[in-house]
Amino acid sequence: MSLTRREALRELSALFAIPFIRWPERLADPLAGTIIEYQAGRARRDWSAAQVTKEALGRCNAWNGSLHAIDLLSETAMDDAQDSDARAQRRTLRGPLDGVPLFAKSIYDMNGLPTTASSAEWARLFPAAVRRDALEVARMRAAGAIVLGKTVADDFAYHGNGTSSLSGQVRNPHDLTGTKTPGGSSAGSAVSVACGIAFAALGTDDGGSNRIPAQFCGVVGMKPTFGLVPRTGVIPTWPYIDAHGPLARNVADAALLLDAIAGPDSSDGLALVAPRMRGQLAGLRDDALYNARLGLVEAHVPRAQMTAESLSVFDRAVADLTSAGAIVEPSTPTVTRSNVRDLFAEVAKARGDVTPNHNSPAATANALFRYFGTHGDDARRDVERGLPAFRALYDVLPKEWEEMSQLISQPYETDAAGVSFARSRASVTAQLAETFRSQRLDAMIYPTMPFPAPRAVDPWPDIRTTLGYGNWLGLPEVSVPTGVGPDGMPAGNISFVGLPGSDARLLALAHSYERRSRRFVAPPTPA
Repeated sequence: MSLTRREALRELSALFAIPFIRWPERLADPLAGTIIEYQAGRARRDWSAAQVTKEALGRCNAWNGSLHAIDLLSETAMDDAQDSDARAQRRTLRGPLDGVPLFAKSIYDMNGLPTTASSAEWARLFPAAVRRDALEVARMRAAGAIVLGKTVADDFAYHGNGTSSLSGQVRNPHDLTGTKTPGGSSAGSAVSVACGIAFAALGTDDGGSNRIPAQFCGVVGMKPTFGLVPRTGVIPTWPYIDAHGPLARNVADAALLLDAIAGPDSSDGLALVAPRMRGQLAGLRDDALYNARLGLVEAHVPRAQMTAESLSVFDRAVADLTSAGAIVEPSTPTVTRSNVRDLFAEVAKARGDVTPNHNSPAATANALFRYFGTHGDDARRDVERGLPAFRALYDVLPKEWEEMSQLISQPYETDAAGVSFARSRASVTAQLAETFRSQRLDAMIYPTMPFPAPRAVDPWPDIRTTLGYGNWLGLPEVSVPTGVGPDGMPAGNISFVGLPGSDARLLALAHSYERRSRRFVAPPTPA
């Protein structure tokens, strides 16, 4: 059934809950644009979800030999796409993600596929397909998304290099020499969206695992407010700092994916409990920067250690913000990267609490047990079997099963060291909020990382980053590309950082910057 232009505009407006007065641009490659442009093409009958999904899967098969970015592909993706096309024919699409090709990270459970965690040993120990979806994957499917499969990460999402013992080194698609790291641990997610295989992908972030590959691959990466996205059905990392969020080529697509996966669920005892309505995170405006007050935190800009190129692209980003009408002023918050850990310890001592510990052994042990507990009655046996492989990285856990078995049944929500950490977070974040109130700030800005991608085999430059700062405080952060250097490599990202709960505002500011600067550059087509 063909739609008139007016009917299609009306349908597009309803799908995105925003008015459309003109068509989005017609594209030759539907996977090269935004989700809005893709859905406009479907409404025009330029392409179907099945056609685009077939192309996405074809790119996976053609390019993964060099990219090493795809862990496993779903066997139901084409059927799911055809189901979406049938809904489109009936004009009953479930929302803006219906029929949109997306990915999840290898530590996510996905019905019909084994969960490899990108670890050769884990894949050997647990080769069977799981029979459930992680909560976020289930929410993606409920929104009608086409979940293409899973992307490669560092083993158990632990490091930031994109190196998997199962799949090898993920390649940075911008680097023609094949030597530069894509960052990690959400390496494959960043690479797949940068290359136009999928519109967006799920990643996780305990200390930069979304934001590092976002910068090194030149895409958008977000670490939401701690607890905004429940984490059930995902191999755990550190329960008190782990945040799950999107990677995408543009902020609007990241906002749509976050909007679909966010919201309370009792299965994650550290998730936020306040109810929320769908659509609250996706209301973006091009002029959101006008009169916005942004604090430039020079304490987080290590100018003396940054290269001239890194400084240049960051200062240009600041100029873009001011030209868009933002009020950018120097900010010296009471809580910075350099003092945040001391402040956590000080406020814990002042209240007579135990030492706060974000990677408490008991909390991590219980999280692993509860992950397996979702798979049946053999959780204790599975934890014991997987412990040596998991503990090789998460080495706070006991070596001996007898000691480990005493920890796994203690709920991480009541772990003394973890609860102390959460209490310190609340106190120290309140101190940061005073800075926001006194300076009337909407957000802070600083470089996501103060250096571009090094070679995968080299150590990183000895320059401190702000990555852990946001995780300790549970702050939302949106990282947006600021351009490429003369070598064609992404030169940096700028971070918009706010108080917990300001995710929608940060997305709006980041979107406005992106629209003003237009700094995203797609990598060359993979060989």
